Amino acid sequence: MTTDALKILLHATDAEGLQRARMNAVNALRAEPATQVRIITNAGGVAAALDAVHEATDGLTWLCPNTLQNLQRELRAPLQKLDGPAVLALARLQTQGWVYLRS
Repeated sequence: MTTDALKILLHATDAEGLQRARMNAVNALRAEPATQVRIITNAGGVAAALDAVHEATDGLTWLCPNTLQNLQRELRAPLQKLDGPAVLALARLQTQGWVYLRS
C-alpha cells in the first residue's frame, strides 16, 4: 500500500450530485486528513453551489466559468472559478494523478 496522499476529483453536474460530492469530501477528509479533494461543478451544480453555503467544502469547490457566464451569476467566496471549461480541467487533473469520481 502506498503512503502517498490520495487526490480525489469529485464532479458534480447538478444539485443532487453536489450534495453527494460535499458529503463524500467530508467523509474522505475525516477518514484520511492528508487526502487532497477538489469538487468541480458545472451545469446545474453551479447554481446549487452558489445558492447553498457549505462551510466545510466551499473552499474545495471550483465552478465552471462558462456556466457562471451562462447563468449571469457572480462567484462568491470561498468558491473558486476554473481558468477554463470544466471539461478541460477534469481532463488535465486526471493526467496529473487525480482520481475522477462522478457524484
